[in-house]
Amino acid sequence: MAYKISISPLTQSEIENAIDYYSLYSADAPKYFILSLKNAYSSLSKNPFYQIRYKNIRAFKLKKFPYSLYFIIDEENKSLKIISCFHDRRNPKKRPK
Repeated sequence: MAYKISISPLTQSEIENAIDYYSLYSADAPKYFILSLKNAYSSLSKNPFYQIRYKNIRAFKLKKFPYSLYFIIDEENKSLKIISCFHDRRNPKKRPK
């Protein structure tokens, strides 16, 4: 059974900022970033049990982009909440905990 994915307002803002940034440099980069996100959502909905980073927070690295999705799984409801789309080159102390 596929897991339902929800996205926090912070995550939505981080995604929009990344898309805005990529659109400054290329017309195609935002499209590929969105495609990478869609592929990540598909993978996560099928198998959300990726590496645990902190306590119950897991991470999924986007392909071809320096971002990771940080998320929490709710096994009872078969859902997961993405709490951050974090740029991997930012200060590691600012990662979700």
